[in-house]
Amino acid sequence: MLELKNISYHVNDGDGKDILNQVNLKIDQRFTAITGPNGGGKSTLAKLIAGIIQPTEGQIFLDGQDITELSVTERARLGISFAFQQPVRFKGITVLDLIRLAAGERLSVDGACKYLSEVGLCARDYINREVNASLSGGELKRIEIATVIARGTKLSVFDEPEAGIDLWSFQNLIKVFESMHGQTQGNIVIISHQERILNIADEIVVIASGEITNVGTRDEILPQLLDDGFACRHNAGGCIHG
Repeated sequence: MLELKNISYHVNDGDGKDILNQVNLKIDQRFTAITGPNGGGKSTLAKLIAGIIQPTEGQIFLDGQDITELSVTERARLGISFAFQQPVRFKGITVLDLIRLAAGERLSVDGACKYLSEVGLCARDYINREVNASLSGGELKRIEIATVIARGTKLSVFDEPEAGIDLWSFQNLIKVFESMHGQTQGNIVIISHQERILNIADEIVVIASGEITNVGTRDEILPQLLDDGFACRHNAGGCIHG
């Protein structure tokens, strides 16, 4: 279980700005979606969980252990993974190399292909390709998710995975997350405005102006957001339904 206690994050840029203010949150559901208006603090919260940035105040616990001062690498060793909005490209590294690095062992080609198949890619077409600009945004997102599955992390954090991909890739991404929801043993946290992602979450957390304004099950929170037209108003790419 992940627990955030009195987390604040302050940026000193002239007058200063509170990005997050006294956030308290427990994440112990299989699939948690964090949503809210642009600039509300969602991505900042995700980076704090991963250890990319450190809180100004408060503490972060993973399974009872205080990880507040731990680095990204140290948190990764404890089982926290983070997927950026725009996956990193690695010139000279093949998909097979990347999956083997994630798994922490020299997997066979068949073993690595299994992880690619789980994210809907024809494994033999991708296993020896370089992780470079020849891959589309949607392909990179799914390869990144394959590495997360290979690692078998306790907590996987995805920051707006729908960003920068087309509708076809998004539809495939939804299928992958639905599959992960049913199969993974760890917890998944996704930052998103998309109704179809919110619709497969066990729990939805709403953040606005640096504070948590609502937390509840999908059935409790999603109807409120849809009644308000929330997923449309705060998603620059528009709404994706169905």
